[in-house]
Amino acid sequence: MDVVLEINGTRHELALDPRTTLLDALRERLGLTGSKKGCDHGQCGACTVLADGRRVLACLTLAALAQDVAITTVEGLARDGELHPVQAAFVEHDGFQCGYCTPGQVMSAVGLLAEGCPADAAGVREQMSGNLCRCGAYPGIVAAIEAVRDRPAA
Repeated sequence: MDVVLEINGTRHELALDPRTTLLDALRERLGLTGSKKGCDHGQCGACTVLADGRRVLACLTLAALAQDVAITTVEGLARDGELHPVQAAFVEHDGFQCGYCTPGQVMSAVGLLAEGCPADAAGVREQMSGNLCRCGAYPGIVAAIEAVRDRPAA
């Protein structure tokens, strides 16, 4: 079927099998490999992207249902060579180790901050609980999110 996706502000016309997930369309058809296929069951969060600013799991979203939705991937966060504030905070606070889960963690953090981030670390951890890190970088991830949350508006 013909599918039109808006990814990181660019329109893409694709011919896809109706069963194609958004994750497979991103990775295999568009070459956007930042979103990872961790579990392929929606349990790890490595495939998290933003759909109209809301966090979604790309492995559970059919590409055909993502039409007329602005999709943002980790590749679309940086602007003019400058890291997004969440990306910079992850670097500053060591919010990653092996890096496999990092794109999903970053995208989930961006979505969380847009949704209204809890004021305490326990709330941040709870809201990020759908994103797993096998290396245990959680303290740095929470610190990065809190740092961006607590920054004065520019």
